[in-house]
Amino acid sequence: MKQIKRLLYWLLSTSGGLNRARIINLLRQKPMNAHEIAESLNLDYKTVRHHLKVLEKNNLVASQGEYGKLYFISDMLEANMEYFDEIWDEIGKNKINEKRMR
Repeated sequence: MKQIKRLLYWLLSTSGGLNRARIINLLRQKPMNAHEIAESLNLDYKTVRHHLKVLEKNNLVASQGEYGKLYFISDMLEANMEYFDEIWDEIGKNKINEKRMR
């Protein structure tokens, strides 16, 4: 298994993985700042900032600017998006269904 695939599997299957995957899916469409992401996903701003830090630390998203920092998918993730899609198909849909059942 490629290292990027292992990294994605770990980040998406652990606690908070559903929100990290939702953020990645959103950033696939267009770059956004943390406030826009929080509003679009109906998440707390601090929660979004935490997940963005985790994703950025692991080189899955990149940012530009200071105030109103813009986040976008990293080149590494973009080049390996098929792994994200594979993992999301495997575990993401299950997590959404579990959340709905609660």
